[in-house]
Amino acid sequence: MSKVCVFDHPLIQHKLSILRDKSTSVKEFRELVSEIAMLMCYEATRDLPLEEITVETPVAPAKCRRISGKKLAVVPILRAGLGMVDGIVSMMPNVKVGHVGLFRDPATLEPVKYYFKMPPDIEERDAIIVDPMLATGGSASAAVAFLKEAGVKHIKLMSIIGAPEGVKRMQEDHPDVDIYVAALDDHLNEHGYIVPGLGDAGDRIFGTK
Repeated sequence: MSKVCVFDHPLIQHKLSILRDKSTSVKEFRELVSEIAMLMCYEATRDLPLEEITVETPVAPAKCRRISGKKLAVVPILRAGLGMVDGIVSMMPNVKVGHVGLFRDPATLEPVKYYFKMPPDIEERDAIIVDPMLATGGSASAAVAFLKEAGVKHIKLMSIIGAPEGVKRMQEDHPDVDIYVAALDDHLNEHGYIVPGLGDAGDRIFGTK
């Protein structure tokens, strides 16, 4: 069974309290999503392997450690996932970025892929899928399935707010994918919104509502 990591760091929780506030402006909301993603990136990459190297300082040689050539990709689920990308890229400038676009079929209610663009060597990379909200888990589960079809072997999911229903769906469909969230909220309402949540993350990031 995959692990679920809920971040309790004071900086993340403080920023999350402003993010939830319905009076927070589009500009500030967008900045906060990016900042929270950057802070979450620390923990989500904690298991990256290191190798020892020697660096010449101005004083003497120093034994140091650096990431040992691990190839990573961050994969936002369009469109709201785009809001998390800049924060992660600012932490890891060499990371490659793929994109997954999904919509829900009105008849079957299942996610349908309309866009899928990955780095050419995606099967050699570990992937972090990002989407601010893990609600029903349908989109996240589908995105993981598409990445697995593309040959990706190690995948993580990073969302700012999760619902128990989404976590349950992910753990049932993909027990090998660890989940990272800044908060695990109470439930989904009849419209599929996380309660208390923060509303529609895409609309609040892009100012479309």
